Amino acid sequence: MDVVKSQSNSAELDELVTTNDVGGRHPQNMQLKVLVSVAFVWAVFQLWISSSLPYMIDTSLLRWNSNQARSIHLAFAIFLVFLSFPAGKNSPRNRIPVIDWILAVLAAICASYYFIEYDAIATRVGAPIMQDIVIACIGIPLLFEAARRSLGITLPLIATVFLLYNAFGNHMPEIIAHKGFTLSEIVNHQWITTEGVFGIALGVSTDFVFLFVLFGCLLDKAGAGSFFIKLAFSCIGHYRGGPAKAAVVASGLTGLISGSSIANVVTTGTFTIPMMKKVGFSSEKAGAVEVAASVNGQIMPPVMGAAAFLMVEYVGISYLDVIKHAFLPALISYIGLVYIVHLEALKSGMEGLPRTTPNTGVLRKITGFLFGFLVVSLIALFVYYGLGWVKTVTGDSSFYAVSLLTLAAYVGLLFISCKYPDSESDQEDDMTQLPPPRQILFSGMYYFLPVVVLVWCLMIERLSPGLSAFWASVLTIVIILSKPALEAYFRHRASIPYLKGIKDLFDGMVSGARNMASISIATATAGVIVGVVSQTSVGSVLADLVEVLSFGNITLMLLLVAFLCIILGMGLPTTANYIVVSSLMANVIVEVGASNGLVVPLIAVHLFVFYFGLMADVTPPVGLASFAAAAVSGGKPIGTGIIAFQYALRTAVLPFLFIFNSDLLLIDVGFVHAVFIFIISTLAMLLFTSSTQGYFLCRSKWWESAILLLVAFSLFRPGFWINKFEDPYQYVQIAQYLKQNEEINAGTPIRVHVDDEDQSGKPKESVLMIIPYKSGSVHEILKNAGLNIYQDKHTVEVDSVEIGSSAYEAGFKPFQVITGVDQARPQPSRLFVYIPCLFIVFAVGLIQRRRAGTKRLRKYKNQEVGA
Repeated sequence: MDVVKSQSNSAELDELVTTNDVGGRHPQNMQLKVLVSVAFVWAVFQLWISSSLPYMIDTSLLRWNSNQARSIHLAFAIFLVFLSFPAGKNSPRNRIPVIDWILAVLAAICASYYFIEYDAIATRVGAPIMQDIVIACIGIPLLFEAARRSLGITLPLIATVFLLYNAFGNHMPEIIAHKGFTLSEIVNHQWITTEGVFGIALGVSTDFVFLFVLFGCLLDKAGAGSFFIKLAFSCIGHYRGGPAKAAVVASGLTGLISGSSIANVVTTGTFTIPMMKKVGFSSEKAGAVEVAASVNGQIMPPVMGAAAFLMVEYVGISYLDVIKHAFLPALISYIGLVYIVHLEALKSGMEGLPRTTPNTGVLRKITGFLFGFLVVSLIALFVYYGLGWVKTVTGDSSFYAVSLLTLAAYVGLLFISCKYPDSESDQEDDMTQLPPPRQILFSGMYYFLPVVVLVWCLMIERLSPGLSAFWASVLTIVIILSKPALEAYFRHRASIPYLKGIKDLFDGMVSGARNMASISIATATAGVIVGVVSQTSVGSVLADLVEVLSFGNITLMLLLVAFLCIILGMGLPTTANYIVVSSLMANVIVEVGASNGLVVPLIAVHLFVFYFGLMADVTPPVGLASFAAAAVSGGKPIGTGIIAFQYALRTAVLPFLFIFNSDLLLIDVGFVHAVFIFIISTLAMLLFTSSTQGYFLCRSKWWESAILLLVAFSLFRPGFWINKFEDPYQYVQIAQYLKQNEEINAGTPIRVHVDDEDQSGKPKESVLMIIPYKSGSVHEILKNAGLNIYQDKHTVEVDSVEIGSSAYEAGFKPFQVITGVDQARPQPSRLFVYIPCLFIVFAVGLIQRRRAGTKRLRKYKNQEVGA
């Protein structure tokens, strides 16, 4: 019976993942061949346009610009969706109906229309002809139907509401009304230009996201997913609640290459959740740990569920800056989750899994860790300077030299791995004893090579994310093709499976393309919402509405925005989730905050809405990740979601903290200061976790939890208390400030007060911020920011603002009157907050330790009396 039940659960899980990622239809024979062939061709097309090969061939037939590639990209995606996703419950699963073939071809033609008519459209921008209107009127409903099939009703319903608002805005209530647009204007904006469907979101999907999704699928097909899970278990599975801690680490590693929290839950959860239950976790708690860890994988750089690449376009900063700003909060959140698991294990008296080797002492562990860190650092230095020397010596041939060295490193690492047991042949479900970490690490070190190539290309060579993912994918393809034969040779096997590599490569390419289809549809559909926002004043309307509902209170405004982000994000995949919440809610924080004195970097605003949009994957009643985890654990979905939400509180509190303390995002922070921030923030997160879990050194009393919560808040945001005694800014009139003409250091925020008008034309005062990218005088900084001012005897006005400049992004507009500047004042050291906090924590620790000792003594005496 258990075997039958296990097989049933496995089939349900496979169906769940398939339905969400690649569609629930399983056609046979020729239909299946067409489906996978189209997917494979799409993957080849994406690799082609990401490489430099089109520019090495003297023909324009195989060379397309970014806008043309978007059209082809959407045509492939929408064709696959209509073939892969059934129209409804009664639609056949084992074959593709004729009507779906017709819809797929028609939708693909409409999507590729922008590519087919590209030159002609360029001559009639703003004046669509009847043919354009007909194609758009067919294409947009088909796009919405594809979104409904692959993503559910939420996103196409929201997009439809926005389109109706776009068309009939002149008939709306006054507070949200606009002039309204004709069918021709809407079609031109949404389908014929790059403002709507074929906008930035679909461009990012075409240029970057596909390559990273494909890279993740190929790496998983090569065996890296299983390797990461086993490595996490072998390293920390023997600690208290070890399987749950390993689940957190494994989900984090898988999240690095995954763009789906649901796929992450099922991929790692099928192995980690049974292990957690084995050491004492309930079904709901085991599922909740996996949900919290997997959703966290979407905030972990470098992919962040593809949102990282969209942030580059929306925020206007480099990809490396996005990664730098997002890394620390994600890392702290994962550390907090590991600590939650540790506290749950302490409260329940859990143990870890047994090891096959004897446990070593603490000193030996520390020594081993330091030695390993030293070895890795020396290897990194050797590679960095060694490759620099090779490139200098080889000159123009450096690409071939570095490629040969990389291949040699791969062959060498694979040879070393073959000295150890084949980890892929082991049954994961039978891991009742943990193998030595050294054995697992050395059996799959070559899996780190593609990741190293990706990071090297991004960080050192400064290549674009798309090209970096391309080269990492190329190396992964080489590994997939060559590994079976090389491994058979190194292990002295009689038969060499030459065709296995080709089959794995084909499956990986097809899997990557089919996984990407729904993501592409999501970005295109969300582009409709972005198009409506750019064509109408809905962004300002939402800002005014939130300001009215929050009564101008900053904290209440942020809570309201967070709630709206969770509502908007329900049922949406990560990429579409971020597009929707950022296009609708990011501007709300910027505008309402500026009107009430809150000025924060734009990246903090976008991370805020991104974090709370992702909370929808956890939060009942829609939390899809919670349902997936419950299917694995056998627990109740709603109960799993509630516990997962409790675990995710540590992630929910972080956005509020980096809104008020942008140091957490490492903005203009040096290395030493960054290390200090990491230590303090990690301590604060551990204390916050202890407070919410009601356990520190032992079970906490209510007042101890309250004190720990207050200390955590103080460590996260010391400026709150310091500002009570010393105002951080001094208001200076603009004329006086310009006369000073002091030297301002790069990265020092300049808060500028301007007289502006709201949507209804009423005067209001706003605070806008400029962050100089290089030091200079006030006039030089304003000029570098793209802000030109006009000054007479009495007033200073904004004369003009360069489009796309930092001043333009900050919200400066012509004819605004600048009244003054907030000049930063010297602040007392934050040690005046940190030191008392540490003393308080020490005192609470002493109290709890004494209480725990008393309980142990009482328990010991009771045992003696019983004896």
